[in-house]
Amino acid sequence: MTAIKITETILRDAHQSLIATRLSTNQMIPILETLDSIGYHALECWGGATFDASLRYLNENPWDRLRLLRKHVKNTKLQMLLRGQNLLGYKHYADDVVEEFVKRSIGNGIDIIRIFDALNDIRNIEKALITTKKEGGHAQAAISYTISPIHTIDTFVDLAKSMEQLGADSICIKDMSGLLAPYETEKLVKAIKANISVPLEIHSHCTSGLASMTYLKAIEAGVDIIDTAISPFASGTSQPPTEPFVATLKGTEFDTGLDLKQLDKVTQYFAPIRDNALETGLLDPKILGVDINTLVYQVPGGMLSNLVSQLKAQNALNKFEEVLKEVPRVREDLGFPPLVTPTSQMVGTQAVLNVIMGERYKMVPKEIKEYVRGMYGKPTVQISKEIIEKIIGNQEVITCRPADIIEPQLETERNKMKAYLEEEEDVLSYVLFPQVAEDYFKYRQAEKYKIDGELVDTEQQTYPV
Repeated sequence: MTAIKITETILRDAHQSLIATRLSTNQMIPILETLDSIGYHALECWGGATFDASLRYLNENPWDRLRLLRKHVKNTKLQMLLRGQNLLGYKHYADDVVEEFVKRSIGNGIDIIRIFDALNDIRNIEKALITTKKEGGHAQAAISYTISPIHTIDTFVDLAKSMEQLGADSICIKDMSGLLAPYETEKLVKAIKANISVPLEIHSHCTSGLASMTYLKAIEAGVDIIDTAISPFASGTSQPPTEPFVATLKGTEFDTGLDLKQLDKVTQYFAPIRDNALETGLLDPKILGVDINTLVYQVPGGMLSNLVSQLKAQNALNKFEEVLKEVPRVREDLGFPPLVTPTSQMVGTQAVLNVIMGERYKMVPKEIKEYVRGMYGKPTVQISKEIIEKIIGNQEVITCRPADIIEPQLETERNKMKAYLEEEEDVLSYVLFPQVAEDYFKYRQAEKYKIDGELVDTEQQTYPV
């Protein structure tokens, strides 16, 4: 028997993809023990955009959330998503920050850290991966899947082999845009499995309508773990639904061993939360369908909506088609980076500027200049001299690992925010999101003096259902 394991994404990517990461800790707590009893391989519950959203929109300490999740989930592994040297932010951080962040994440309850780099530059995942293993965590290295004239099955096989050699405990094919086609997936999974000895996981999104078929071919080809979302928060820009896969594989050699009746308790819990999100407009019905533009332009669904927003702000929505055609040109100019945070935002913004300004690279954001300088890592294809000169003139392009030229940051940042310091994790929150974290710290201080001016111990507050 080659039972398929399931990683449930409801506590992270599912609500990040459908309702902008707005599921609160209070909404999670009542269902955690049921989720823990299902028999999942792991619960993906932290990292990605959840850290930023907790501080920025929910007035929650993300570290408190992690501790509460660990308190209620006793048997199932907790998993998080980490952007390599970017951690959960949008730029590279010093090694001392990466080491401390990984250490604190595992210390507060994380078991599995999925580590990826937007450029698939393995140097950018090395520090986080080695630290994860040192701290006793499971280090999963993720391949950012993309399509281009120079990305082949051999490209990804070589990457997977390098990741295992670096010490990865498992490898994930991370298809953030829903570009993986079923029969191509079969070839890819077979090729990678023939060259590695650690477990292989697959992660995709239903944006293009292909993901469920893709998963089935991946299962038949030998993948070990699939990422799914409980049905009320599945499909659209989220993952394929959990329950149909449990039903499909039941009685086969791939039987997950999960119980549909138990899963239904989870479904029934999240169904009214989804209904409420639809009623309030938090869940936009438009993102629940199939967006074929994902396949036509190879652009993630979230990136498409960002392009629309940027064009609306410039009163230039009529230039949408022109921008979509410019995106692949910019991507080629920049060495075919996979379109995932932060490269998707960077490429999209540059494409909008090129079209609106009427001249390519007349205006270039700071992030693109830093990218071309090599501060995000090494692109798959070297950027041409012509593009380098157009964007950064005669500035030097670095070839070392970007973090090698970043000075240690922890002590300097601790001194900047020491007036708000209540726990060491606060320093990390501040390093990643200085203004957002400071606003949260001020809110937290104010909350402690709410009742008749007396100090309220927020640690002892109960969390209502």
